[in-house]
Amino acid sequence: MTAPILRALSDLREFTRPFIRAGETIGVVPTMGALHDGHLSLVAAAKARCDRVIVTIFVNPKQFNNPEDLKNYPRTEVEDARKLERFGVDALWVPDGDQMYPEHFATTVSVSGLTDVMEGAWRPGHFDGVATVVTKLFTQTAATDAFFGEKDYQQFMVVRRMARDLDIPITVHGCPTIRDIDGLALSSRNLLLSDRARTTAPVLFEEMEKITDGLRAGRGFADLQAQAAARLERAGFTGVDYLDLRAQDDLSALTAPTRPARLFAAAWLAGVRLIDNIAVD
Repeated sequence: MTAPILRALSDLREFTRPFIRAGETIGVVPTMGALHDGHLSLVAAAKARCDRVIVTIFVNPKQFNNPEDLKNYPRTEVEDARKLERFGVDALWVPDGDQMYPEHFATTVSVSGLTDVMEGAWRPGHFDGVATVVTKLFTQTAATDAFFGEKDYQQFMVVRRMARDLDIPITVHGCPTIRDIDGLALSSRNLLLSDRARTTAPVLFEEMEKITDGLRAGRGFADLQAQAAARLERAGFTGVDYLDLRAQDDLSALTAPTRPARLFAAAWLAGVRLIDNIAVD
């Protein structure tokens, strides 16, 4: 089924009005397009749980620190719509920049605490952009449920806190990371990797698994962290922004998995920044 592509907020609200009146649940899957199997797994989760499903596609300028990164971000709307056909989603919400941020737009949604570390520290203002656009997407679609991938676990935590703090009546679901057969976490940015870099990229996940195996064996995190960073650079990564062990519930820093934890990583390969995280049991 080919879903309608809505570009004006008035059209979106007219489209969702019957669902709201009927008391139907509405699932929203916010994306920036360049859809891959990770996104599609979120769509499948939304279809399984909700009466109606809306997929949003908007490359949000407010969450990019680097203008070149924004310029180079893949835009594949026609292909994205084709990939969604087999899921039978109800609509695609594809606003342009002026629709989302009209002239004199002056409001920013900011979540403190969770945004002070990792991506928030390396990309100042990034999560303000995320929280602002997601707040708008939630209210625009009148969604009752939202679906985010745990590959961006910190983002998932920020969005969930934002919705709770602002009393937005929505349930934010975290869905498992989807990986390629070689372990690389699926990401739209993977399209920017050269063939050679793509063969190297899975080393990040391999090193993260080595760290978690070492932690389970009782080895110290600091040594495991340093050794993994050195091996990544030898493999061809040009920089490691962080390899952090953090509590799963509040992202506080840990030196050992004394409570439910996750290992987070961000590293550069051939000019592309890869991020990942895995649970440490």
